[in-house]
Parts: sequence; C-alpha cells; structure tokens
Amino acid sequence: MPMNLMHRKLCSSEKWASMVAGVLPDWLARFSLGDDVLEIGPGFGATTRVLVDALPRLTAIEIDPASTRLLEEKYGDRADIVEGSGAEMPFDDGRFSGVVCFNMLHHVPTDALQDRIFGEAFRVLRPGGTYCGVDSQLSFGFRLLHIGDTMNVLDAGTLPERLAAAGFEQVRVECEPKKRLEFSAVKPS
Repeated sequence: MPMNLMHRKLCSSEKWASMVAGVLPDWLARFSLGDDVLEIGPGFGATTRVLVDALPRLTAIEIDPASTRLLEEKYGDRADIVEGSGAEMPFDDGRFSGVVCFNMLHHVPTDALQDRIFGEAFRVLRPGGTYCGVDSQLSFGFRLLHIGDTMNVLDAGTLPERLAAAGFEQVRVECEPKKRLEFSAVKPS
C-alpha cells in the first residue's frame, strides 16, 4: 500500500534491516512454523532476508510490483516470490505450515480488507498451523512517519475477536501501547 518517501527510505535502509536481523530470529524461535511458511507483505524484504535463512521453505506474497521485482532479484533463488494480494491469494487451501506478517497490516486501508487477509491466512494454513506477526501502534512519531501514507493501525482490543471470526483458535495478542502489537493464532486441527 502507498508509502511516502521518508517511510520508503527508512524501510529500505540497511539500518532498518540490521535492526530486524537483530530481533527477528529470537522472536521466530518462540513459534513452531513448520516446513513451508508464507510471508504476507514483505515490502523491501528486511524480514525476508532473515526468514530465508531461518526457515526450510519460504514463499512471499507482495502486492507492490516494484517490491516484488526487488524481492525476486534478491531472494528469488532461495524463496518463491509471488506478486499478489494477501486478501486474495493464489495458493491452495492448506498449503502452508505457517503464515507470518510484519509491520504491514497498518498499510491495509480498511478493517474489512485486513479481515480478508486474516481469512486468507486461515484458508492457506494447514490444520494446526500458526499465523503470527507484529505491527506498530499509534504514536506521534509513527503518525509523522506516515504522513501521506495509508495508515490503519490494528486495535489490540478487537483483534482477538477478528482473528477468531476468521476461524482461528488459541489467539494471543500482546500490545505495548505507542510501540508495537504482536499476535499469534492457530488453525484448529
């Protein structure tokens, strides 16, 4: 979804990628994602760079054509890169053992479209599979970074119900106000 120039520079920077590389491996270790994982909305690929080394098999779906080409150039020999929408994925039901998304849901313009992404994550997961992710929360600095961007921040209070409505169980949401929200949920076996 649309990002302003300052936001694009930050998310494509080596500084951002290094920060992600410093925290993502420990975060991933908390989850059993299995042998075939889907990343929804990797953008410039800071998370993808970590995931390709941490997971047995990775597929990434990215809606932005330019980002998709960039991901294909960087990681196409180690991951399947697909151009498409997380709200309408071209994958078979039950294909993936795990689904992840990082700091992208706030770029989805409406709650209804976010809910479609949750539904699609549920559909493409195998029974017993985990869907998990992290997203930012509203703060003054976050709002400044998103001037002119699409910004629809997840509500920690309603997210459990929304994930349950998509079919998930064992829903867990943790939130640090004005910082980040983390969630995980499991598709019933």
